[in-house]
Amino acid sequence: MPYELDNRLVIGVASSAVFDLSESDAVFRREGEEQYREYQEKNLEVPLPKGIAFPFIKRLLALNDVSPSPEDPLVEVVLLSRNDPDTGLRVMKTIEHYGLGITRAIFMQGRSPYEYIPALNIALFLSGHKPDVEAAIGSGHPAGQVLDSMFDDDEDDQTLRIAFDFDGVLAGDESESVMQASGLTAFHDHEVKNVMQPHHPGPLKEFLVRISRIQSAEESYKQRHPEYENRIRVSIVTARNAPSHERALKTLKSWGVMTNDAFFLGGIEKGSVLGVLKPHIFFDDQSGHLQSASAVVPSVHIPFGVSNQPGAKADEPSAEN
Repeated sequence: MPYELDNRLVIGVASSAVFDLSESDAVFRREGEEQYREYQEKNLEVPLPKGIAFPFIKRLLALNDVSPSPEDPLVEVVLLSRNDPDTGLRVMKTIEHYGLGITRAIFMQGRSPYEYIPALNIALFLSGHKPDVEAAIGSGHPAGQVLDSMFDDDEDDQTLRIAFDFDGVLAGDESESVMQASGLTAFHDHEVKNVMQPHHPGPLKEFLVRISRIQSAEESYKQRHPEYENRIRVSIVTARNAPSHERALKTLKSWGVMTNDAFFLGGIEKGSVLGVLKPHIFFDDQSGHLQSASAVVPSVHIPFGVSNQPGAKADEPSAEN
């Protein structure tokens, strides 16, 4: 029987998201493709350094141990690579070296593999290559650009902390559009008026829903193993504040999910809070907000919605300021 992906959380990753390719890329840019091939062949048995999303992916895959059956994992991670199979061999050997449970891969020489996101039921595609992420988002797929970030991973910490911005990430950009067009007062009025109307889904809504299912699987596992301590912790970190917070919470409830924590910051800089929260990954749609975030935690830009349109005023006050 075929291996079904419908009931799993499937993540697509480019090697640039999980490993540090800076040295390899420098060879390619400086010396060209032929020298790059020789370099990868020469270093075939040398593992690539860990990249920004490595702690997130490692902990996510580790959650397969709460599945009722090892043959039916909760999480599947698929490598989606611009390399050809030959130059991509070093990446596969690096995956094996670190003991990551990634066994499936797509190699497409010089081409973006984002078109295969729907075929693989992928809820999130992570890449360090900005054009690929923008093309995926433009095609309606859930994708994020992993940014250069500062983070000191405590490998003894088994908890997986995931933090999301709300507007333009989990929810659509309808309210953000009101904010940018008419200002803060109009934004709050709009949210109060529509408090009972759930937001339209944003790019990562389905990813959150599937994470929530794994949290439910943790609860089931805990019933069988009372000593188990839940590992996933999900947070919303948003510049929304009262009274616009209520619609956000009602939207999550309408999707059948809730988060462990919610930070309604009302314009307080997110980086200072994230530095304490220490998520293993943080998603935001506005690059301006990610400047402070990426200085303290692994950060991912979701280039979706009005805030990422050409000519958008990056410094203009917004619902996610």
